[in-house]
Amino acid sequence: MSELRMSREVYDAMREHGEETYPDECCGALLGRVMPNGWWIEASIRAGNSRTDSAHNRYQIAPGELVKIERESRLRGLSIAGFYHSHPDHPAQWSQTDLAEAHWLGCSYVITAVANGKAAATNSFRLAGDTEENKRFEAEPIKVKDSAS
Repeated sequence: MSELRMSREVYDAMREHGEETYPDECCGALLGRVMPNGWWIEASIRAGNSRTDSAHNRYQIAPGELVKIERESRLRGLSIAGFYHSHPDHPAQWSQTDLAEAHWLGCSYVITAVANGKAAATNSFRLAGDTEENKRFEAEPIKVKDSAS
């Protein structure tokens, strides 16, 4: 089973982003290094939600912004390890739309439920499979490392 490891700073930054954009969904990318049992996330990069039709329950990172994020990850010697977004007033579980719009096989997709403007549960799902036709989300634990530990 894979797991997602990150610092408290990265974890808190994702959750704060969801609170700041409430009642719309936030989104961003996770930069990290692949480990034998998952990803070690070293940074998160906020992205703008380019959805204008239903930003309260959908997100999209504009292609140009995604290219900039890819460049930033290479400059840091990292890879795009996944993406995060929030679910305003909805559980931190993936939806059929989330699965349909996920295309980065092997990457993690983190979802934070934001209830009445306050971050609640945060869950991660690895996009498993080896083709677009057999892709699926598999739950993966998030291990948060406090700087003091």
